Amino acid sequence: MGTSLNDSLDEDIRLFLIDEKQLHTYDDLTKVNPVTPSTVLTCLQARYDAKVFYTHAGCTLVALNPFQPIPYLYSLDVMKEYHCTSQPQESKPHIFIVAEEAYRNVKGQLEPVNQSLVVSGESGAGKTWTSRCLMKYYATVAASSSVVKKQNTVERIERRVLDSNPLMEAFGNACTLRNNNSSRFGKYIQLQLDSRQLLVGASVQTYLLEKTRVVFQPTGERNFHIFYQMMSGATTEQRKEWKMPNGQCFAWLPNSNTHLEEDCFEETVGAMGHLGINTERQREMFRILAGILHLGNIEFCSSSDDSQPCDLEEKSKEYLQNAAEFLGVVALELESCFRVRTLKAGKQSVLKPCSLSDCLVRRDCLAKVIYAGLFEWLVTYINNSMCAESSTWSNFIGVLDVYGFECFQLNNLEQLCINYANEKLQQHFVSHYLKAQQEEYISEGLEWSFVKYQDNRGCLDLIEGSPMSVFSLLNEESRLNRTSDARLFRVRLENELSKNRSISWDRFSQEPHFTVAHYAGKVNYQIEGMAEKNKDPVPSELINMLHKSKNSLLHQVFSEDEEQPTKGLSKVTVVSKFKNSLENLMKILHSTTPHYTRCIKPNQDCKPLTFKREEVILQLEACGIVETIHISAAGFPVRIPFESFIQRYRMIKPTLTIDSGNNNILDFVETIITDVLKQEDVLHQIRGDKQNSLVHCGKSKVFLTQSMLDLLEDRRKKILSQCAFTIQCCWLRYQQRKRIIRRQSATVIQAVVRSWLVRKQVHQWNRAAAIIQKSWRTWRDLLASLADRELDDAADVTPNELPELNLVISKQGSVHVSSVPEPVTEWEVQGGDQPVQTNWPPSELNQRDL
Repeated sequence: MGTSLNDSLDEDIRLFLIDEKQLHTYDDLTKVNPVTPSTVLTCLQARYDAKVFYTHAGCTLVALNPFQPIPYLYSLDVMKEYHCTSQPQESKPHIFIVAEEAYRNVKGQLEPVNQSLVVSGESGAGKTWTSRCLMKYYATVAASSSVVKKQNTVERIERRVLDSNPLMEAFGNACTLRNNNSSRFGKYIQLQLDSRQLLVGASVQTYLLEKTRVVFQPTGERNFHIFYQMMSGATTEQRKEWKMPNGQCFAWLPNSNTHLEEDCFEETVGAMGHLGINTERQREMFRILAGILHLGNIEFCSSSDDSQPCDLEEKSKEYLQNAAEFLGVVALELESCFRVRTLKAGKQSVLKPCSLSDCLVRRDCLAKVIYAGLFEWLVTYINNSMCAESSTWSNFIGVLDVYGFECFQLNNLEQLCINYANEKLQQHFVSHYLKAQQEEYISEGLEWSFVKYQDNRGCLDLIEGSPMSVFSLLNEESRLNRTSDARLFRVRLENELSKNRSISWDRFSQEPHFTVAHYAGKVNYQIEGMAEKNKDPVPSELINMLHKSKNSLLHQVFSEDEEQPTKGLSKVTVVSKFKNSLENLMKILHSTTPHYTRCIKPNQDCKPLTFKREEVILQLEACGIVETIHISAAGFPVRIPFESFIQRYRMIKPTLTIDSGNNNILDFVETIITDVLKQEDVLHQIRGDKQNSLVHCGKSKVFLTQSMLDLLEDRRKKILSQCAFTIQCCWLRYQQRKRIIRRQSATVIQAVVRSWLVRKQVHQWNRAAAIIQKSWRTWRDLLASLADRELDDAADVTPNELPELNLVISKQGSVHVSSVPEPVTEWEVQGGDQPVQTNWPPSELNQRDL
């Protein structure tokens, strides 16, 4: 497939490969010149050897799996660094850049648009880990920090969003030959944001759980993680309750001696608690899981009489009793459901013994339907605990994590559905980016040389097309009331679909099969058993028994819809339900702005820091990385309608007037572009038509490169900064003038108050002076009368006046009225701060008069 690694390289490529020491500095593969599979591969290998695992490929991020923990690469400080940077595109490539761009796109556009992060790659490439990092990033940066949290609601949502991951991985992931933590179901997680872009809730949609893994595990693989977690992490009391003593072997738990990092029972139990699953409900869940394991150890032996049902092996009776106890059903009824089936003929029911193979099929069917029901209940519970009311959130960011492309020695319906989902995602990428962008360039009148790419439309038509496809023929085969014949079905496939180039057959193979040429490679699918899996029949006896279960959780799971299961065979097949769910997913993806991350598996053995060129180049060519680079390097990833462009960047030239007419709008756009290039000192570097390499005006949109968009945004930010500076100056001036006016007003008020205080004090002094004057005059008149009496006739002094006169005379010797100073009759006050000037009377003054 594609270019051979041993092909001779031309001179340009040789020159590119000379300076290999600098290859790890190429953050974006669009900078590689020339762009060929070999040059791209060599650049990625150089960066991988330098322990640089993320590289931009135009609009896509390429993530290479290191197969070892890199804690410093996903720390809280790194998250804050990417979240706080002004230009994420200028930072080093990282999955957090993709997350931050999607987060800013939600709130940075004129009309917020929902975003989707599509993580794709083959099994073991690191999709689940990448999705986990994305959810951790949003739970951190979109968390409320400054806003008061009501009843810890936001903290609870963030915690539950993070705890939903380990819980769903425990029940939905398993160890396979290609990946120790392989997702055996697909999920699309919607992180719900409010108008402030804060995380307020989340919801999960799941697709096609591989429930057959409960009862069948390929050689070298394991069952779902939760069973091994119970075996390795349960306490002594729990083991005793579940009847799982040390050394107990279960048929459905192969490779139980192998312990993985994912076998962390305490983390799963802790996540259940954070999500609100109480202890009693957890106990019921684990009893159901223990019952499933005991079901796997039930074996039957053929009866000597064909008219009698199969017998239960002696050693299986204990397991049957244990399974019935944990599932809350009657042991005899459980045994009867396995050994006897009920056939309805009109209104009558006929009992018919089951063959040995039928007994095992019914046992396996019960285990699968119980586990699938428990998984669906768990997803519903998680959604109820995380999902916010529709009135509280306005936008969402979706994270898609689906099973990777799979190709094993034996491939059946499960692999066909998984690879079909990957084909749908590849078609979405092709139609949205490789095809739609180029067609838009041509329709808008851009000079564009069409880049060829691998279109998988033919493969999808083969699988899901109408009127004839693999799915339609498989549904017809499944609806027939008979056992499917694999060889006849192969003949029909060959007769109806042989014209499609994506299907082929190995005519020398003894097993009925067909080969599909997927975008990631050819896969051989075994036809045997495919129709029965598509029917997915559930005997009505089993459902009726589960309705009567004394396990409250199991009873709840199977009592929500009692009528549909009792009909036995459902008319809706597995592929029909899966196709409908994928179509709904595609509608959601088409309504959002997608961001692509291509996870690459450097080697098939999952060895740390091991890069195998032959395996990597096949993945690069299958997912169209080289074509993506070509289109990104030569194209215009940013497309803005004229109206939106004018509305956002009119501030650059506010004096220009815009009249109606396309020519005037084009002149306005070109004026803005020229002004920006001139201001940024770039115009002199561009000659002639080379300006079209940065920007091109189409018929209704402006096409920009990322560098040109950065220049426009920088110019806009400078203008906004100047406007903000002007507003700040005006505001500061207003504040300063307000402070001055307040200071002046305070001074006037202080002067008035001081004046009032002085006047009040002067008034008090005047009253005191009047009292003093009165006392003085009284005293003076008394002395004058005494003096007159002394001079005229001392004999006239009455006896009553003699003591007072003697006292005065004893002090002064004699009284001379002329020596007594006159009291001051006028009081002078000079200024508010000057003391009152006055001459005080003699020292003796009656305190009562004052």
